[in-house]
Amino acid sequence: MKNNLDFNGVVLIVDDNPETMNMLNSTLSEVGLTVLVALSGEQALTIARLIKPDIILMDAMMPEMDGFEACRRIKADAVIAHIPVIFMTGLSASEDMVRGFDAGGIDYVTKPINMEGLIARMRAHLTNSRIATGARHALDTLGQHSLSVDLQGNILWSTPNTHRLMETHGATDDWMTTAMPILLAPWLAQGAGEPLLVDDLSEPLLITALESKDKNEKLLLIEPANKPEEEDLLKEKFQLTTREAEVLTWIAKGKTNHEIALILDFSPRTANKHLEQIFRKLNVENRTTAAAVSLRYLSQAR
Repeated sequence: MKNNLDFNGVVLIVDDNPETMNMLNSTLSEVGLTVLVALSGEQALTIARLIKPDIILMDAMMPEMDGFEACRRIKADAVIAHIPVIFMTGLSASEDMVRGFDAGGIDYVTKPINMEGLIARMRAHLTNSRIATGARHALDTLGQHSLSVDLQGNILWSTPNTHRLMETHGATDDWMTTAMPILLAPWLAQGAGEPLLVDDLSEPLLITALESKDKNEKLLLIEPANKPEEEDLLKEKFQLTTREAEVLTWIAKGKTNHEIALILDFSPRTANKHLEQIFRKLNVENRTTAAAVSLRYLSQAR
């Protein structure tokens, strides 16, 4: 394999055939990928949870737990559900391909494997996955606890901070995969117009539906139902005046100076003066950084 195909990342190969495993290991290592191997579906789940590879190549037909079941379990785990899974199999019937996609696979290649074709597919899926992962990390950095679900309420992906927030409020993995869809499905079916209060955990959560361009996927915002007032938190943390805390709260929500002036009933020039003091106290140079700093702190404080 030529070096012009080089790219990087961690790939988990799941296959119980030593010859296939050795061939894939050798070829993918040559093009710059770090290769992990699993000989069974159960082993694949353990490695995926521990290492979180960038992409998984999954043999469909394995004893005990086949690749379809292993993929379903990966997609049911919010922490690793985002990892793209490409199925590899000698089966070529359309119903087997459908099984792979229904299980959550993103692509399907048949054996014997055309390696250049496989690498091209992997490159495309890795690029798309990293764009999506970057967006999720950006949400985490800005303190946005977000997750995506299907219309039945099953989690498609969640940011790491969202998963941690739910765990600290008493949501176990079993609750997220069984009880949560039962709560979300009727709410989503009714349009999810009003926030949903989840009060069967150790601490209540509030779930709000955000706009989503995919009709089969819903983006949700999770926040504690009993959260402290944001303005009070910011005022105490950064030693702000009451007005400065109000202005920073609206800055964090993406409002312009003109909008803040209208909301708080003062002139845009006054908003500017408050911003100057806010920048000084937060030791930042612009409103974007001020918003990021405040959102990050609010995320941790909650």
